[in-house]
Amino acid sequence: MKRAVFVSVPLLIASLAVARAETGAVAMDHGPDLFHKIVTEVDFAARDGGQWRWDVDGWIGGDVERVWIRSTGKIEDDEAEKAELQLLYGRNVHPFWDVLVGVRQDLEPDSKTWAAAGVTGLAPYFFETDVTAFLSTDGDAAFRLEQSLDIPLTQKLIAEPHLELNAYAQDMPERGIGAGFSDVELGLKLRYEVTRKFAPYAALTWERALGETASRARSSGHKVDETALRVGIRFWF
Repeated sequence: MKRAVFVSVPLLIASLAVARAETGAVAMDHGPDLFHKIVTEVDFAARDGGQWRWDVDGWIGGDVERVWIRSTGKIEDDEAEKAELQLLYGRNVHPFWDVLVGVRQDLEPDSKTWAAAGVTGLAPYFFETDVTAFLSTDGDAAFRLEQSLDIPLTQKLIAEPHLELNAYAQDMPERGIGAGFSDVELGLKLRYEVTRKFAPYAALTWERALGETASRARSSGHKVDETALRVGIRFWF
């Protein structure tokens, strides 16, 4: 778990830095009040010796300008298999859309720094959408699309289908990634909102490697797809 602790430290430092940075900028444009919403999900799947995943997505700022904090990661058998942190400046350009620019830092499986640019907002039919392009300091280019949709079944029970699709402009053999569409994740999450800010959930997810990435996985003896039942909690403040 030492690596897991290592991942959490920069996230805490980033959160403090963001709060301080935003205080001056927002106060000048919109008065002294700051707003924020940081959504965190942590879940567990009983597979491969136990797998934990986390996802943090949130912002601090005003109605027009915000600083976004994002982090995702995966821990298997007490080892961090994946961990990334993003710090982004966001500006509202439409009632439903923000443009984001900033930096992404990969901590696992190896250290890599990327420039990031994209949009986040509400697409037609209420699909929460994130589209982000990345360019690393090594010249690697990547693309990520994420979409989800909240479907209220009752006042407290929410169904949430979601999609994540990743693509790369070139091969990254050190990570077993091939050029083109590399992987996709489809899932259905069912959460029960005990309060608006706290909800346990269960999720069924299906992940699959695609294209050249799938070929590389097969040649190295790894699975190209997997299905998992996950249980977790979602909270925000």
